[in-house]
This record gives sequence, C-alpha cells and structure tokens, in this order.
Amino acid sequence: MKHLLACTLLILPLLAGAPAPLRADTLLIEAIEKEPPNTPEGLPRPTRGMSMTQVENRFGQPTKRLPAVGHPPITRWKYPKYTVYFEYQYVIDTVIDRDTPTIGHKTDSTNP
Repeated sequence: MKHLLACTLLILPLLAGAPAPLRADTLLIEAIEKEPPNTPEGLPRPTRGMSMTQVENRFGQPTKRLPAVGHPPITRWKYPKYTVYFEYQYVIDTVIDRDTPTIGHKTDSTNP
C-alpha cells in the first residue's frame, strides 16, 4: 500500500504538467505555418550560408548592427521585418520579428 501511494505521489506532478508542453508545441507549429514564404511573393530574407557581404549586397544596410557575442561569435543584424543571425561571417538563421508580446509583457500601460 505504501508503495502504491509513493508511486501515485511521484506520478501526479508529471501528469499535471503534461498538457502544457503539448499546447506550446501546437502554438509553435501554428506560428511556423503562418510564416510568410521566403519568396518574392512572401517575405524575401537571407538564407543559411550567405556571407555578410552577400546579405548586404542583396538586402541592403541593416537598420541596426549588434556587436558579436560569445564564442563562436554570433552577430545580429536587424532589418525592419526580421533579424539575421551570423556565426563568424555566415548566416545561420533569419527570424521574422513578431508583434506578439511575450508572457508577462504589457502592451498597454492602462491595462493592469
């Protein structure tokens, strides 16, 4: 009987937290599906492997260049609708900026 109670007490917290990751996965998948395609009809943006020079020649000057951090050095260039991440001199990812506030972020100062 004590063994059953101990197992139940260990399993309950796991079961209580199970739906949260499933919901987060669903939201991420929905966000990815809504992302505009990387085409002239969608939102053209740099792709993995492009050099900084290629990005600048094709997409123009970034609105902001953030300094490299870490090792290997990761540099960010901000454009109006996306951010480009470089490792050394090459694109490793481009992330579309979202207007969605993060958890706990207030968008309206009058709303508590």
